[in-house]
Amino acid sequence: MSDIIPIKGNVKYSITLDPGVWIFDDRRIDLHTYFDQGQKEEETDQDYIEKTAKHFEREIREGAVFPPTLKTEQKYEKEKVLTGSFAMPLKPFLINASPNEDAHAVIFHTETDEIEMSLEDAKEVILAFSRDGKPLKEDGPIHVYFPDGSNRHNPIRRVREIIVK
Repeated sequence: MSDIIPIKGNVKYSITLDPGVWIFDDRRIDLHTYFDQGQKEEETDQDYIEKTAKHFEREIREGAVFPPTLKTEQKYEKEKVLTGSFAMPLKPFLINASPNEDAHAVIFHTETDEIEMSLEDAKEVILAFSRDGKPLKEDGPIHVYFPDGSNRHNPIRRVREIIVK
């Protein structure tokens, strides 16, 4: 079983995805919290002002709280990587492949099936590559999750290639 997944078809550039290196990517998403808290909406100016005011008020009442040391943060990050479940958004990879003007759909080709969705919907999916700190060896190398979490308990598994139509 190859862990490399090609994106090919109606694109200017055929590219390959290697989920084995995504653990080092800052764009990774924590699957333990992603569906529970939902996607973060853009913060408005008013939200920012209110949050800043509350923070300032708390500092006046309780005193400033200094952040943890860099060493503590690094230890926590290492522990999180070793035990976490992570995914990557597909959108940046589709953008890099540069779908042609007439591209309209994406097919996730698995070992046994082909799942087709519109190009716009495919840009919103996330690709899980790790569960509890381990790569998805048995039914991976990636799982495809819809952004609304509707297939949270039954993702698209055993994806071998992504074809743009």
